[in-house]
Amino acid sequence: MYKKQILLLFVSLCSCVWTYAQEKVMYKQVDSTQLFMEVRYPEKLGDDHKTVAMIFFFGGGWNSGSIRQLEPQAKYFAQRGITCFLVDYRVKKRQKTSPFESLKDAKSAIRYVKKHADDFGIDSARVIAAGASAGGHLAAATAMIEGYDECSDDLSVSCVPDALVLFNPVIDNGPGGYGYERIGDHYKDFSPLHNIKKGAPPTILFFGTKDRFVPVETAKYYQKVMQKVNSICELYIYEGQEHGFFNYKNFEYYKETVTKTDEFLQTLGYLNKEPIIEIK
Repeated sequence: MYKKQILLLFVSLCSCVWTYAQEKVMYKQVDSTQLFMEVRYPEKLGDDHKTVAMIFFFGGGWNSGSIRQLEPQAKYFAQRGITCFLVDYRVKKRQKTSPFESLKDAKSAIRYVKKHADDFGIDSARVIAAGASAGGHLAAATAMIEGYDECSDDLSVSCVPDALVLFNPVIDNGPGGYGYERIGDHYKDFSPLHNIKKGAPPTILFFGTKDRFVPVETAKYYQKVMQKVNSICELYIYEGQEHGFFNYKNFEYYKETVTKTDEFLQTLGYLNKEPIIEIK
């Protein structure tokens, strides 16, 4: 059992004041590098209630980035009753690592959450992986890509999530796709687009038509392949929007993508329609 460090935060929700608990947990250590995740708990629902889990991976090209990027989304879904995890992982600028280490960390994080499901009060059979840009790649790759496992991981615990929420994810790492110059021929077993298979988790994707990293046609093809293997894949395309359009600073599109994600999770039975809450 890990030692919990709980901080109660107060958030305004409609006309009421709600509380949720936040904690910081070390999920992995590699040599001298310690990796942490921040956990956002929903309002206490009772000791026998198991919540859905939503694990967020930030973007930054596997080069940089911060868990703060998707913190607004995590706060929202914690208020909606989901236990949310903001995961830090190794990147080039901080740890001098490659995209392959980033994926190892993403898989380790999901395994850690599932293995400690009782401690977190979550249902290990209802785990959502969410990510933006390169973080979207990591979320999708935990579901699609075999291998790239940390040697210290408990491989008896599956790293495959039960649903995916992807904000302009880097889904094509092949020739002409994002990151090929760093990944090379490994794209064949590293690129989500090239490894979609039967049983792929239900997925929702968001893209802008002016995304300079991932063309909309790639997103459409991804959806087509997902549908061929009979997996749910909802794709929303926003005219004139660039890479990162969904971030909180673009509040209109932050609100739009959060609302669509909420509705998507309702269709999976992960959220109830009520209570409707104000997006702030």
